[in-house]
Amino acid sequence: MDFLSDHQPEMLPGRRQLPPIQGVIEAPHGTTIVAVTFAGGVVLAGDRRATMGNVIAQRDIEKVFPADEYSAVGIAGTAGLAVEMVKLFQLELEHFEKVEGTTLSLEGKANRLSTMIRSNLGMAMQGLAVVPLFAGFDVDRDRGRIFSYDVTGGRSEEQGFAATGSGSIFARSAMKKLYAKNLTEDQATTLVVQALYDAADDDSATGGPDVARRIYPIVTVITEDGFRRLTDQESSETAAAILERRLEQPDGPRAALL
Repeated sequence: MDFLSDHQPEMLPGRRQLPPIQGVIEAPHGTTIVAVTFAGGVVLAGDRRATMGNVIAQRDIEKVFPADEYSAVGIAGTAGLAVEMVKLFQLELEHFEKVEGTTLSLEGKANRLSTMIRSNLGMAMQGLAVVPLFAGFDVDRDRGRIFSYDVTGGRSEEQGFAATGSGSIFARSAMKKLYAKNLTEDQATTLVVQALYDAADDDSATGGPDVARRIYPIVTVITEDGFRRLTDQESSETAAAILERRLEQPDGPRAALL
C-alpha cells in the first residue's frame, strides 16, 4: 500500500474517483461470514451466495481466503472491492515475511487489515462497504483468535464466536445457543454450518446448502499446523447431517420447551 500510495495512489481501493451518484450503486454483495474458536484453533466459514439488490448475482462465490499460513479472511460487503482488498492484504503479508525474514504477529495482521478497511471509507460512504472477519491461530498465545471490524476500520477481538454480514444476527443467535468452551474441531465445524443454515433460513441474501447444484459452505480450519480448507466431500457430509435433522424438525427442537 505504501508503494502504491507513492507511485499510483489511484489504484488503491479507497482513492478511486467516482462520478456523482444518483441513488445506490448496484453491485454484487456477499454475506454471511461466521467464526468459532475451539480447543485447538479457530474455524472460519462463509456461505456461497452473492446478491445484487433482490437478484442472486452468483451462487458459488468464494468468500473465505487464506491470508497466510496461520490466518484467513472472510469477506462481507461489496464483493469486487473485498476480493481486491484481500489480494492486496495477502501480498502485504508475503512482502513483510520476505523483507523481515519472519511473519507478522496476528495482532499486527489484524491492525494492518484495519488500516486497509479505513482506506476504503470513501467508497463505504457511497454504499460500497467492505466489512471482513479475520481469524487465525496465534502462535505466541497458542490459541485461535477472531477479529471483527466496522466500516471505519475499527476492530474488536471477539470471544468464542463472531459473525458479520446481513445474516449475522441470525447466525450469531444460533451460535450463542450452541457454543461451548473446549469444542472439538468436528463440533466447531458443525456449529458454523448450522449457524449458516439458520442465517439462510431467515435472510434471503444468505445461501444455504444447495444439494441440487452441490454447492456447500466454505469451511476453513486454522490450527498450529496451519490453514486447511475442508473438501467439498467433508462440507457436504456436515451439511447433509444438518439437513437430515431439519427434515425431522424444520423449526428446531421445540418439543423440549412445550
